[in-house]
Amino acid sequence: MSQQRKLLIIAHTPSANTKLLADSVMKGACNTDIDNVDVRCLTPLETHASDINTADAIVIGTTENLGYMAGLVKDVFDRCYYDCIDKTQGMPFSFYVRAGHDGTGTRRAIESITTGLKWRLVQEPLICRGDFQSIFVDQCEELGLTMAASLDAGII
Repeated sequence: MSQQRKLLIIAHTPSANTKLLADSVMKGACNTDIDNVDVRCLTPLETHASDINTADAIVIGTTENLGYMAGLVKDVFDRCYYDCIDKTQGMPFSFYVRAGHDGTGTRRAIESITTGLKWRLVQEPLICRGDFQSIFVDQCEELGLTMAASLDAGII
């Protein structure tokens, strides 16, 4: 039996729709065809440096707030950055943004911080733009499945 790998989902879910997106990432990541991945989903306030440091890969979910990531997601980086910087270099990650507008500022901010951490973006970020659409749910499920399957297969 292969060693259990750890996928951490850090999801900001201030609404029913954003909760649905996080649940969809989790559903994809917990697909029954994936055997060796332990999946945890935490809110930003529940997330500590030790959670990040023990993960093998991360998915971040945030809303776009005033052209930037949610303050609580930024808080995770503020609290955990220096405790993680030397321990998580090369961390495979991806993220999704629930963007009422275009998500550009949010994407740029996350990529800037994770570049400083020397994390490795392994899947194109998912930007769910405009009015909520049911396709966002399917896309988030696919993101979770792809990240967990890649981790299980040793690709990331």
